[in-house]
Amino acid sequence: MRRLLQIIVFTGFLAFCSWASAGIYEDFFLAIKRDRPAAVERILARGFDVNSPDPDGQRALHLALRDGHQRVAMVLLDAPGVDIDAANAQGETPLMIAAIRGSLEWCQRLVHIGAQVNRTGWAPLHYAASSPDPRTITFLLDEGARIDAPAPNGTTALMMAAGYGSEEAVALLLARGADPALRNHLGLSAKDFARRSGRQWLARQLPGD
Repeated sequence: MRRLLQIIVFTGFLAFCSWASAGIYEDFFLAIKRDRPAAVERILARGFDVNSPDPDGQRALHLALRDGHQRVAMVLLDAPGVDIDAANAQGETPLMIAAIRGSLEWCQRLVHIGAQVNRTGWAPLHYAASSPDPRTITFLLDEGARIDAPAPNGTTALMMAAGYGSEEAVALLLARGADPALRNHLGLSAKDFARRSGRQWLARQLPGD
């Protein structure tokens, strides 16, 4: 009888731990979503893993940067053990999220604490090329970003800028030495990207056929 009671108590304890853990998990991402830095800090102080992904494979720092929650992002960045190069389900790093949002301040902050500027596949510069602030391009290039690094499909930052970025971004990349003659795996050049996006005025400014 005593043994049975011990088993029941232990089973109940495990169930409680599982429930408590699930509650903390949900509370953590709700606090991220609602931009509540104090709540995030309290949960992390209880030992919650700052690098945990949500059910969609998004990590907390990615979400905070994506949504512009600056105070929450600072709490996460200061958390012990935070992985500033951890990728989300789409293979994006926090620096890539900051770059596509055109957040120069956060690009600088992440790089200065060790975030990787260059990586295999899609890289921060590809994202910066289609961002609203070309200063992120300048910053990443100054930090050693490879200007013609190809994405998995061969797309370069110049192609991204031509198809989705600003005229200033295209001019900047060309001035820094981007090669307009390169083509991706579909045989498309930067000029083709501009044309396919209906940006004939920009295509005329790019070298090539």
